[in-house]
Amino acid sequence: MNSNRPKNLDLTTIELPLPAKASILHRISGFALFFAVAFMLSALGSSLESEQSFAELKNTLNGGLAKFITWGILSALGYHVVAGVKHLLMDMGIGETKESGRTGAIITLIAGAVVIILAGVWVW
Repeated sequence: MNSNRPKNLDLTTIELPLPAKASILHRISGFALFFAVAFMLSALGSSLESEQSFAELKNTLNGGLAKFITWGILSALGYHVVAGVKHLLMDMGIGETKESGRTGAIITLIAGAVVIILAGVWVW
């Protein structure tokens, strides 16, 4: 292996293309959803214990921090679904070229932003 090749260890100087950024956000949203499942299953478990625990959970979820967490989970879910549909379309052969990949990334980011805003309006 050639050890004289140039090395760029400063990751801040690397400019990723837009489809790569959209794909990385898709992975980050999936990672967030993995941990959100624990939060949501805990909430489901406490809501099913008794009528009193359901009322307590309902009051807790009306708080600002709980609404912010709920909005974050819905935002991650919404973006993950939008980006997942883009990936499924690419698996079917739609949007595989460089230009259509960039267009698909732009559509994904705009649709994801719309979903995130709508989730915020719905939560608050």
